[in-house]
Amino acid sequence: MSRITRPPSLPYRLGGSEGFVRLFKATIFSLKGLSAAWKCEAAFRQELILSAFLIPAAYWAGRDGLERALLVAVILLVLIVELLNSGIEAIVDRHGQELHELSGRAKDVGSAAVLLSLINVCIIWALVLLL
Repeated sequence: MSRITRPPSLPYRLGGSEGFVRLFKATIFSLKGLSAAWKCEAAFRQELILSAFLIPAAYWAGRDGLERALLVAVILLVLIVELLNSGIEAIVDRHGQELHELSGRAKDVGSAAVLLSLINVCIIWALVLLL
């Protein structure tokens, strides 16, 4: 029987790296995380595809740099919150598949954060476009 071991934590994987080497390694790990989210998370894929349309639309819809930046920032915030929610769900699922009140609460709170970030997009885009 093979023994399953945990992968080393991020600081360990970065080793004693400093400067650009550490930055390069951290970037590689971040790209692996984005790739994993793309492969495993349907909601992230949907939001990323939608952002590919909305970010260029923000350039057209915004009247100045500040409005454009705000429209883009709220879209990126949804992606960030979705990545954090996916991380929470992965940790809860890794811990165990049995039903537990705290596991359900953690997943529900993460999902609520995504919902609020999407509502935030709607509000900000409506205010910018309609005012």
